[in-house]
Amino acid sequence: MFFSATQTAVGLGSDNRPSSAIQDRLQELERQLFLDEDDEEDAVSASGSAVTTAEWSDAMQQLTSPPLPPPAAAVAAPNQLSPSPTNSSSTVSSSASSSPPSLSTAAAASSRQMLLDTAVAIADGNIEAAAGNHAVLKRAANHRGDAEQRLTAVMLAALVSCMNPPPTGNFCPSIAELCSAEHFAATQLLYELSPCFKLGLIAANLAILEATKDHPKIHILDFQVGQGGQYVTFLHALAERQRLRPSARSPVIRITAVADPSSPFTSNNGGNLRAVGHQIEKLAERAGLAVRFGVVHRRPADLDAAALGCEPGEALAVNLAFALARIPDESVSPSNPRDELLRRVRALRPRVVAMVEQEINTSTAAFAARFGEACAHYGALLESLDATMARDSAERARVEAWLARRAVNSVATEGADRVERCEVFGKWRARMGMAGFEPLPFRPAMIEPVKAKLASVRSNPGFTIKEEGGRLGFGWKDRVLTVASSWR
Repeated sequence: MFFSATQTAVGLGSDNRPSSAIQDRLQELERQLFLDEDDEEDAVSASGSAVTTAEWSDAMQQLTSPPLPPPAAAVAAPNQLSPSPTNSSSTVSSSASSSPPSLSTAAAASSRQMLLDTAVAIADGNIEAAAGNHAVLKRAANHRGDAEQRLTAVMLAALVSCMNPPPTGNFCPSIAELCSAEHFAATQLLYELSPCFKLGLIAANLAILEATKDHPKIHILDFQVGQGGQYVTFLHALAERQRLRPSARSPVIRITAVADPSSPFTSNNGGNLRAVGHQIEKLAERAGLAVRFGVVHRRPADLDAAALGCEPGEALAVNLAFALARIPDESVSPSNPRDELLRRVRALRPRVVAMVEQEINTSTAAFAARFGEACAHYGALLESLDATMARDSAERARVEAWLARRAVNSVATEGADRVERCEVFGKWRARMGMAGFEPLPFRPAMIEPVKAKLASVRSNPGFTIKEEGGRLGFGWKDRVLTVASSWR
């Protein structure tokens, strides 16, 4: 099921329900965050984004379109996978009964194993074996089928991009595609529609709210503002907290978006930060909150309190939600901007650092291991989307086109061209420790509202929350997809 930012906002002391007037006003403010005077510009952007998504879908279709079926009397080879269904109908229903038939469990397992075997063959330089498997996998892939068929299509694109010479062309997306306006729009869609991402951001908000409560001046350094969707829930929760404590003075809040001028993500989104900040300020004003938004362009090595505009007496919080994985590490640059940033942040002595990242190693792992990680991670993620989005929805097509580009980049590229460099929590914990941070565990009073929120919005018990060592893992069945943690 879908759930909006207003529905998912969790405030401290949420036993008391907000008044209907405040709730109505906040819902209206939420609608206004991205739908204001810039509607015409947004429509143009959306039109351009649609072309990008369509082009990627066409490429995927070219890659995965099944060959002509064999004559009816022909007998399939013993190890050949069943071909995926075609999608000629233009009126596909979103119900399970009218969705494309799924691969059998055995065929799905065989497809997944063949993907892994092909990755090993490529790593070993056995391109002939990889090409042979490609012909079989092509019949199992369907980017509009069930989750396993979609995964096969996505991961087959990554394999094709690694084969030399590729049999049907190279499908590696450019860095410009990965850092485009469409990237940020599809990212926001995923954050809104997937509980694993949405609840991770809510947990980050709770960590910041808890660490800064009762302070008259709050300063948030945000290294990945994106389209600002996280602040809809943050301001909603803060407004509710003020309603429950009418005698308390409303804090003055500063939000500073920190952008690295050398990052391709900044060069393609830098101008949008001001517009996002303007919308956040207006949203806060209408909710009765005082918020100032600013942008600072600095490389990690140049960050200090003066450059960031930190002031005495502020309660400083740092938001690193889905930010660190996009910053190059020691495998890309000897200067190791990732660890440099953490050391610089530690020197600021913030009250809290909120962190959310995907639980997958696509940074330093070797190709075959990286491919296996991606198969497990994206397989679970694509399956979880069946519980929140119709298979034939335009929103899902947009999100999955973006996920496919990310998956191909994380698997099929090397060096500086690989901008998707996630790590598992154990590695993040080691980095945070080396930078001088200590864990700041989520307290039960913060965890319970998140669990309650998941219980209230999920329609499928496959979504899980795993509490371990004071951090929260959000996942699908037995696979953790995102982890939220806080530090000091």
